[in-house]
Amino acid sequence: MIAKHVPMRAAQKSDFAGLVDYITDAQSKEHRLGAVTVTNCETENIKAATAEILATQQGNTRATSDKTYHLLLSFRAGEQPPLETLKIIEARICAGIGFADHQRVSAIHNDTDNLHIHIAINKIHPTRGTMQEPYKAYKALGELCEILEKEFGLQADNHKAVKTLSEGKAADMERHAGIESLVSWIKTECLPEMRSATTWVQLHEVMAASGLEIKERGAGLVIEAGGVQVKASTIARDFSKPALEARLGSFVGDANEASVNKPKRQYQKKPLKQKINTAELYAKYKQEQSSHAEIRTAELAKLRHKKDRVIADAKRANNLHRKTIGILDTNGINRKFLYSQASASLKASIKDANEDYSKKREKVIQTYQRRTWADWLKNEAVSGDDKALTALRAREGAGLQGNTIRPDENKQRKTANLSVDNITKKGTVIYRSDAGAIRDDGSKLQVSNNATTAGIEAAIKLAMERYGNKITITGTAEFKAQVISVAAKSNLPITFADSGLERLRLNYLEKINDRSREQPAGRNDGRRLDSSSDGAARQRTATNNNGHAIASGGGLRGTGLQQRNSKPNIARVGRKPPPVNQNRLRRLSQLGVVQLTSRSEMLLQGDVPRNVEHQGAKRDNGLRWNGIGSGIKSDHVAAAKKYIAERVEKRLKGFDIPKHSIYNGEAQAAKFAGLRNIDGYPMALLKMDDESISVLPIDKATAQRLTKVSLDQEVSVTDKGSIKTSKGRSR
Repeated sequence: MIAKHVPMRAAQKSDFAGLVDYITDAQSKEHRLGAVTVTNCETENIKAATAEILATQQGNTRATSDKTYHLLLSFRAGEQPPLETLKIIEARICAGIGFADHQRVSAIHNDTDNLHIHIAINKIHPTRGTMQEPYKAYKALGELCEILEKEFGLQADNHKAVKTLSEGKAADMERHAGIESLVSWIKTECLPEMRSATTWVQLHEVMAASGLEIKERGAGLVIEAGGVQVKASTIARDFSKPALEARLGSFVGDANEASVNKPKRQYQKKPLKQKINTAELYAKYKQEQSSHAEIRTAELAKLRHKKDRVIADAKRANNLHRKTIGILDTNGINRKFLYSQASASLKASIKDANEDYSKKREKVIQTYQRRTWADWLKNEAVSGDDKALTALRAREGAGLQGNTIRPDENKQRKTANLSVDNITKKGTVIYRSDAGAIRDDGSKLQVSNNATTAGIEAAIKLAMERYGNKITITGTAEFKAQVISVAAKSNLPITFADSGLERLRLNYLEKINDRSREQPAGRNDGRRLDSSSDGAARQRTATNNNGHAIASGGGLRGTGLQQRNSKPNIARVGRKPPPVNQNRLRRLSQLGVVQLTSRSEMLLQGDVPRNVEHQGAKRDNGLRWNGIGSGIKSDHVAAAKKYIAERVEKRLKGFDIPKHSIYNGEAQAAKFAGLRNIDGYPMALLKMDDESISVLPIDKATAQRLTKVSLDQEVSVTDKGSIKTSKGRSR
């Protein structure tokens, strides 16, 4: 775990509201934003809490430094602690640097390879009004991280500084932008030759051959190449000014500074060296960035010209209006009122023109903005460029850890069943799924620790599409048990590479099949034993196709017929109907009149249910008008209410989320707003006329059919909870 303070370069640019907007913005990604917490405020609503914190900051008029403290907590790749643990860690970290009583807003982000928490803290105390500035926060944060890592069993990070500030900034630039820094280039290409110099003249000559120049700056030395400067001591400790002067004597500048000799090599901002050749992609990146700069300049000039023309037209119309008022035959009071109206109209027109210009300008900048090399690769990969995705994955990374599913062999199949929610700078694809986030780094799939049964099933199916039917499972024992259970219950045609897991899967599958064949509490003659009978269920004796009794599990075992005929009481085709179709009338349109040759059958007393004369109590919710519908379990409704409660909670915190409520059972028209899967229970979202969302629990078959319905398509809901599309088909 790493805890890091993210400072503002200029205190006057600090904006607590802007920081909160950033950390609580989902950015149209389903799995980016996790839990959002407001601490030490009078309200949990984000907008109201932000206003309260800004008022607290404005109350302190003496502080001139940044009043906002941006803290970032990042966990190792694959680590996903529970929400309760994350809240404890967040509170302990803030208390450890003196912000226990301070107002703060924290948000969990899941859109990168590392789970991280952004914390926006108000440095002004809410009651005392004084500003708290942590002393040596980096040291305190490192010690706190070591304690929390041991306490909660997290992977340990090195919290002791091994790089200077400049080296750290260079490493951060390389990691985020994907471009080799000047520091790395000098260390790789020039450092041995620079160390071999014995005089200042030789050092200047060696550096000039590489397009470098060393000069004095303040009390030290800097190395410059093409306008980019780094401290000489950042390259190596023996290149600090005291160390060089101790070895070469007092500093002597380059006498041939004006020389125009062409250097043998020169530093250029190019991608970090990778296992694959990215020259073609980088050339495309440079060309696109250049053209975007030209287009951006031209578009902004057009917008400014249009704004100036609109304002000039408004002023011209206002002058004409004022001249018209001047020649009117009216008294002074009315004329003064008309002039004030004209002035207000002009100000409103200018304001509208400026606001329209600002919106369009922001859109142009967003469309044609400069991107770093890594950001450009990420954007191209999201757009479907496989070469860009391969280049991202070629960057150094630890790969996905934790609960993963990978192929037994190097098999790859392109999948398009799940839409992409985001792609990280390491090339990890995050798939959008109602059952949870599924991550793919190209060689394996990762499932979150708190994944539901539906999420694990979706991950297994995705693995089957990509890797085939033989897969390898790694992770916790609990995760492996969940995968075995889901694979057996869903009867998925997969095989585990691990012989132990495969044996457990087969045993579990055999138990499920045995329970379905034995049916100890029911009938196997095609009739269902009514659950409302007055006594315990009677155990029936199975019969073979000729009507003779056989023992459970015996008779056919070992003959091969049991494998071919796993269902009881099924005769050859055309000889005898299955039990469900015996002793009843068929519809004439279904089958012509036939004669079934068989031994005579007699209805015995034991074949009659005990409650045939005295009907027991039936369910009372099957015909209710205001019920969600028959066949929906209470757990299903509870899952729907859980989802509604979660949406209501986020809505109260200020998120732009429409009102959610349970379906009221009335027949009405609506618009289809999507599907959700909560704890393995599917439900449909219906947008009503008042823009509110009704949540309707549905079965899996209906959910499968609704996947073909597009968003905002007109549908109608019957009073029994059946959904019909505009074409009239019931779902």
